[in-house]
Amino acid sequence: MLQKTIAVEPQLAPDHVPSHSVFGFWLYLMTDCIIFAALFAVFAVMSHQFAGGPSGKDLFEIPGVALETTMLLLSSITYGFAMLGAHKNRKGALLGWLGVTFLLGVGFLVLEMREFSHLIAEGAGPGRSAFLSSFFTLVGTHGLHVTFGLIWMVVLALQVMRHRDLTERDMIRLTCLSLFWHFLDVVWIGVFTFVYLASVI
Repeated sequence: MLQKTIAVEPQLAPDHVPSHSVFGFWLYLMTDCIIFAALFAVFAVMSHQFAGGPSGKDLFEIPGVALETTMLLLSSITYGFAMLGAHKNRKGALLGWLGVTFLLGVGFLVLEMREFSHLIAEGAGPGRSAFLSSFFTLVGTHGLHVTFGLIWMVVLALQVMRHRDLTERDMIRLTCLSLFWHFLDVVWIGVFTFVYLASVI
């Protein structure tokens, strides 16, 4: 008699199942690109609709915005250092650089909120003109993304502290946040160039 043999495929352990999280997160970033592209397009159309109110040249203070930009770009570098620490499984370095990144992100938001409150106090709120409405919407949406990124950063730091060593799941989450944070830097470079600099030239 011929004995039938059945090939049994090896089962992957739960920790070794191929993850599609990073690819899925790239898809999410593409949808965010569409959102910001639409907001940039709206601002481009409304950038000269002042309704008799102040223009960007009258309102924007480039040195302050340059400081915001510097802080956000530095936070991208410090997050890169955090990822280097993660790849070397050095939790201390990872958490330390995440802390620096978090402080830079908070500093960026504080400066942005101060700018918003100053504009509103001078009567240049989002309801003053189409130009200001599109400005507050674009910059405010970016600020909300930064806020979400900071909350995500705190949650990840707490999760990392719970483990003795970094797990594969930790690395995937850190990688996704890295993509998100660098994406926000790229968007802000566009904001600084096409919203602030173009408005004062």
